[in-house]
Amino acid sequence: MKNRNVGYLIVGIAIVMAIIVFLFNNVIKENIGLTCSHGPTCSMYSDLNVQTWISLVVVAIVLIIGLFLIFAKESERIVVKKVKEKKKPISLEGLDSRERQVVKLVQQEGAIFQAALMEKLGIGKVGLTRILDKLEAKQIIERKRRGMNNIVVLKD
Repeated sequence: MKNRNVGYLIVGIAIVMAIIVFLFNNVIKENIGLTCSHGPTCSMYSDLNVQTWISLVVVAIVLIIGLFLIFAKESERIVVKKVKEKKKPISLEGLDSRERQVVKLVQQEGAIFQAALMEKLGIGKVGLTRILDKLEAKQIIERKRRGMNNIVVLKD
């Protein structure tokens, strides 16, 4: 919801609260008049006035918040577009066949879990780790920790 709509809603709630305060105030005043034997000097009247003022202050605060939201200027949304640079093609020269397979799979998938690479290539954990270490040293790929797994992505 927009701030203005919320402000109208809060002002409406404040008005309903004020009506309820005045209705309860009148009912309680009648009950005090019927039950208090001291007349207008009864201490319950002063207690009622204090409670009424506290209630009206709370209603006023809610009303002020609603009015503030109605008249406050909406914040402007700033949209920033990121321009993606064209990635230069990765040179596969100087890579052995396993390293090329890893790079091609990562290029196809965009990002792939290390465990998935192990399954697709049929390589053991140690062998794949060594290949990925070499590719990281050549700054072709990057491993990022995701929980208990690594995800392999091409280096930017």
